[in-house]
Formats: sequence, structure tokens, C-alpha cells
Amino acid sequence: MQQGHQESSTRIFEQVLIVHYKARQGSSYVQRLAYAFLALALGAGINVAEAPMAAAASKQAAIVVDANTGKTLYSSNADAQRYPASLTKMMTLYMLFDAMASGKVSKSTPIPVSAFAASQPPTKIGFKPGQTISAEAAILSLITKSANDSATAIAEFLGGSEQRFAVMMTNRARQLGMRNTQFRNANGLPDPQQHSSARDLALLGVALREHFPQYYAYFSTRSFSYRGRRIVGHNRLLGKIQGVDGIKTGYTRASGFNLVSSVNTDGKKLVAVVMGGSSTPARDAQMASLIAKYLPAASRRDGGNLIASRKNSKVEVAALELPASDEAPIPVQREQVEIQQPAEVVTAYAEPAAAQSPAERILNVPAPEPKAEIGEGDVDEVDPVTTASASPGGWMVQIGSTGSPEDAKTLLSKAAAQVGGPIAGLSPYTEKFQKGSTTYHRARFAGITSAKAANNACAALKRQKFNCFAIAPQS
Repeated sequence: MQQGHQESSTRIFEQVLIVHYKARQGSSYVQRLAYAFLALALGAGINVAEAPMAAAASKQAAIVVDANTGKTLYSSNADAQRYPASLTKMMTLYMLFDAMASGKVSKSTPIPVSAFAASQPPTKIGFKPGQTISAEAAILSLITKSANDSATAIAEFLGGSEQRFAVMMTNRARQLGMRNTQFRNANGLPDPQQHSSARDLALLGVALREHFPQYYAYFSTRSFSYRGRRIVGHNRLLGKIQGVDGIKTGYTRASGFNLVSSVNTDGKKLVAVVMGGSSTPARDAQMASLIAKYLPAASRRDGGNLIASRKNSKVEVAALELPASDEAPIPVQREQVEIQQPAEVVTAYAEPAAAQSPAERILNVPAPEPKAEIGEGDVDEVDPVTTASASPGGWMVQIGSTGSPEDAKTLLSKAAAQVGGPIAGLSPYTEKFQKGSTTYHRARFAGITSAKAANNACAALKRQKFNCFAIAPQS
């Protein structure tokens, strides 16, 4: 650390001397200004000359991975923590694909949009609270428009709340071997505690292709029509570079311009990540250059799946106290929810393989260590798709019990769409229970702060011909 500080100080001194030398060639005023600059820089240790360059460099990271073998073909700052921005939505989509693959959600499942989801800043579709969007349209809106409102709606639908869904996302990241990643929201809007790395995002890109081949073609979508509008995507490399078939762009001021690209051509497969680009053209040019340079070195030999799929593991449960619903964060200045470190996340895995997988060995990702086993019966009462294996606190209202989780979710979506405002800020929630030998699924709205608010919600639901009763918080 001391050596690095000395080198930095030397660079400061050299830059100032250069300015001073140039000033000597000019007017006395410029020379006096240079002397003042020199005194300020040497006295305060401020490197004014290098500041813009250093700021840009501090965001940059890149990696190119052979998706057939797992071999890293190129890396630069690949393990450094970076802000993922909208690359976050890759994990949001992973979670939705997982729910679809397990039969809990279909392409046509309506996803309700709460007032909080509708309030997200651009880019967005522009929903009104109480509207719904089909799961498939939500997927396409994330991939093309990078719609923040759709991402938050997915989070609330699958997790009960965005905070809870972020815990689910982080748990899944650990399961996939993403060791430098922590999620705080589903859309990638600024949060200083949300971070990932180029290597982790490359792993996620490989996992999306391997685990969900039936949905992966969505990532090659360049535009789609929604409610009479044609929505055009941001990924400019699609259709311009042979073999590029996705995946996702991202940008915030703090992150710079990010891009994960997937290439599949002539039997060769790459996943490449560029983070912290100075502009969209600069980012795209860097990605194109990396693909052109390293694709010839990629192997045509398919080594099979590199990353263990969810089918080989049990449900993970995060021990987390959830915030009260009336403390829901505003879009940018988000509430800080304490997420436990990886060693404290309780996750049940299948027995680990005797040897590391090719991806774990070549990408230098440690294999997840098995945690304390949790039997499925311990979490069987709660549907993890909408509750993250933990019942919401506060008052709730129940509008019915159905024979399947899909019917319960459809009932909740229908109620949200018809009733609108009075329940727009509530979280749809399903819970499985047994009565005799028959299984039922309760359809509830959670996150209500008082008995009065619960009764008002029921009154609004009953006016639209829905059955409803209030449920007090459990002690």
C-alpha cells in the first residue's frame, strides 16, 4: 500500500512539473497560475491532472470466457467490485425463468404493477398502479427497454417485496458461484451497496444459456410491440456482429456503460463482459474488439454444462427480518436492508461433486460449500415464488383460497387490476395449506399497516364483488 501511495505521489509531481514547464513557455500570468497549482497539488496531494482519467479507469473491467470450456481468454479487473446497473436485470430474469421452468409461472401469467413499481424512474414502460403485464411481455420489456417498472413488478410478484426479492437474488448468486455480488434491488438503480464483478456476470451469462435454453432466445430480441407501441432495444451489437445473440446493456452515472455479450457461431461460444465504458460507442467498440480478437481462440469442443443448475439443489432460505411495508424505499434513495454475508445465509445443497467443475476450476470460482441441511418440509407451507419462504408481517387481507398457486395468483392479479388505487401499494402473497388430504392456496394482499387500512382495503375489494376478510398480525 505504501509503495502504491509513493508511486501515485510521484505521478502527481510529474504531472504538475509538466504543467509548470509549459507555463514557462507562456505568459507570466499563466506561470503564476501554474505555481499556484503546483503549491496546491503538492500541499494537498490532489492529482488534478489525472482525476478524470483515474475516475474513468476506476470503473473499467472486462472478461472474455469460452462458454464451451469455461476457460478465461482475457481478463482485466475481472474480480473488482463494480456497479452492475441494469445488468442486474439478468438475475431478475434468471429468477423469473426459474419460476417458469418449474411451472409456477406461465408466459401469460399477469403480473400486477403496484404504485411503488409504477413510480420507478426511467427507463420504464409507464404503467399506472393496478395495471398488469404478462410474464412474457415483462421479459421482453427488460431485455429491450430495460424497463425499471417491469423489473420491480417482477420482484414484488416473485418475492412479495423488492427487498425480499433482492435477498433471493443474492442467495441465488451465491449458489451459482458469484462471490463478489450483492443485490439490493431488481432493476439496478443506484444503490451504493449493490455490486458485482465482470467475472460474476460472466458466470451468470453462462448460467442463463445453460439452465434455460428454452427461454434464451428472448435475449436476441431487438424490438417488440406492446399496447400499440414498438419498443426498440438498446443492444446495438445484435445483428451487426456475427454470432452475437444477447445479452444485456446497463448504465448509470456511477457504473459507466456496461455490456454483457454472448456469441454463438460455428460451434464456438463466448460470454464477454465490458464494464465502465466512457460512452455507448466506446463500450460497443471495446466489446467488438474483444470478440474479434478472442473468438478465434475459442474451442468448438462442448464440455457440457459448466455451472450446476438449480435442479441439483434444494430451496434456500435467508434468515432476515423484513422492513415494515410503510417504510418502502423511494426509487433512488433506497432503504438499507441488512443482508447477511454468504457464510450466514442458510442454504441446502445437494451433495457436492467430488471434483470441481471446469468452470469452477478454470474461472477460479470456489465450489459452494454445503450448508446445514434444511428439509423441504420445513418451508413447505410457504410458496417461495411469492414469499421467499417467510410470511410477511403486518395486517393482511384474504380474498380467497384456490386449488392451485396459479389460480391464486390469477385471482390476485384480477383484483389488483379491477380495484386499483386502494390496494395498488400492497404486496400480492400466496400461502399453501393442507385441509385433510387436500392442498389449497390462500390468495392474500400483505403489507398493511393497521386494522383501519385492512378494513378499507376489504371495503374496496367488496365493492368490486371480491370476497375479503382482514387478518391481524401474528404475534
